[in-house]
Amino acid sequence: MRTKAQAVTEKTKALDVSHEPKQPSEEIMERRDFIRLSIATAAATTVAAPQALAITTHNTEAVVSDIYYTKASPGRWAEKVATHSPNIEASKAGANTTVKVTTPHEMKGYEHYIVKHVLLDKNYKFLAEHMFNPLEDKVPVSEFKLESYSGTVHALSMCNKHDVWLSSAEI
Repeated sequence: MRTKAQAVTEKTKALDVSHEPKQPSEEIMERRDFIRLSIATAAATTVAAPQALAITTHNTEAVVSDIYYTKASPGRWAEKVATHSPNIEASKAGANTTVKVTTPHEMKGYEHYIVKHVLLDKNYKFLAEHMFNPLEDKVPVSEFKLESYSGTVHALSMCNKHDVWLSSAEI
């Protein structure tokens, strides 16, 4: 039976770059080690990421970000607020809600356009998205149907030149 020190020594030797040709069985073992390490890293990220997100603030008006912008925090795009911040309208019919997201932005083909709208729930979890075709869509308007949903919704509007914009509304 190997000790931990022997195992570490063997791994260190295996990582040593030498100019000797490797045996096929050695390459297979390295691939297996790489795959195991990749799986372990993915699992750790999957477990750690939601916990890290759970401690973030949900007050989007107070968040200053270089990942997305809001009316209250437009960052470097202060002059773009009026044409890039998505507007959210909601109407209820029984348990069903229709959410309409509009971005008052021109669609100049692939030169300058809104790429898509994304709808998120109160915990910033994905609900739906609508992709735009800049050659066919004249106005960036999306309509989303939600069943039995109430609370805050967040809409992202993604411009190909001026980044991602976030708005929120209570429905």
